[in-house]
Amino acid sequence: MHSNNEQHWENVYQHKTPKEVSWTQDKPNTSLNLIFSCNPNKSASIIDVGGGDSKLVDFLLEEGFRNITVLDISTAALDRAKIRLGNKSHYVKWVVSDITNYTPDRKFDIWHDRATFHFLTTAEDINKYLNIAKHATNGHLIMGTFSDNGPKQCSGLDIKQYSEVQLVKQFEKAFQKIECIKEEHTTPFDTKQIFTFCKFKKI
Repeated sequence: MHSNNEQHWENVYQHKTPKEVSWTQDKPNTSLNLIFSCNPNKSASIIDVGGGDSKLVDFLLEEGFRNITVLDISTAALDRAKIRLGNKSHYVKWVVSDITNYTPDRKFDIWHDRATFHFLTTAEDINKYLNIAKHATNGHLIMGTFSDNGPKQCSGLDIKQYSEVQLVKQFEKAFQKIECIKEEHTTPFDTKQIFTFCKFKKI
């Protein structure tokens, strides 16, 4: 992502409700199932990259996880999540950052990213991301991107589609594939988007 993206995403989150953006999920079942399949204990360090105002954090808190970081480029997005969570938001570490400029202050047992990585379209940004994820992840990495049958754009921005083979290739230097699945996401507008989700283990 580039610096002008910050303004783009602030604008989106300041002017659109969750029902007006395609990525909203009432319950992110695929992400939750993949996280739980890693058998993390309740003190596991989990980061949701590009988490925005996703409800993933709500369900993780409900399950008793208390070592959660949510990172997003948009302050407005994280503010929305904090307001929704109320007092529970104090259990979460909130980080406003472009992922390609992020300097983690800890290692994560689980790195989760649904629909941030595919916004990186240059080799430079992709390599920055891979490098950060490699050094910050101790255990598992869960990655969800638009598939090669998915949209070519999101929120007015070009994205990079990934088949299972292409996604595995990006991460293979530092991560071993455990499983990959396709997810059909139904947007709030009742359209379908096909995602590729892969779960990796740090080598």
